[in-house]
Amino acid sequence: MIIADTSVWIDYFGGIDSVETNALDSELENGTVAIGDIIFLEILQGFRNDKDYKIARTKLDVLDHYEMLGKSMVMKCADNYRFLRKKGITVRKTNDVVIATFCIENKVPLLFSDRDFLPFAKHLKLISALKKI
Repeated sequence: MIIADTSVWIDYFGGIDSVETNALDSELENGTVAIGDIIFLEILQGFRNDKDYKIARTKLDVLDHYEMLGKSMVMKCADNYRFLRKKGITVRKTNDVVIATFCIENKVPLLFSDRDFLPFAKHLKLISALKKI
């Protein structure tokens, strides 16, 4: 199983051909893609057109869904953010901290193109899905 970050899904639904979208397409065919609630929210709120929204919602609804944040995860997210901050690395989006920490804690590879995940892979053992595929 893998989880794909919002940025990969945006490119996927936008028809952009990339290493990440091709990997996502392949993993979707294999039935090995899951989605987190935060990612699901970020994707759906980005659609302006109702038709595209409904298509995406239908496609995403069939995936296994995970709740990515809860009380115990809050502490782990804060710890990971602070750890990186002490190294001089500032992660720009809290959602990225939550997504990365969820994947680290559950040992789920993350498919991403957003550079904010690189410090998590380098310093906190986030598994890149591209290295596993």
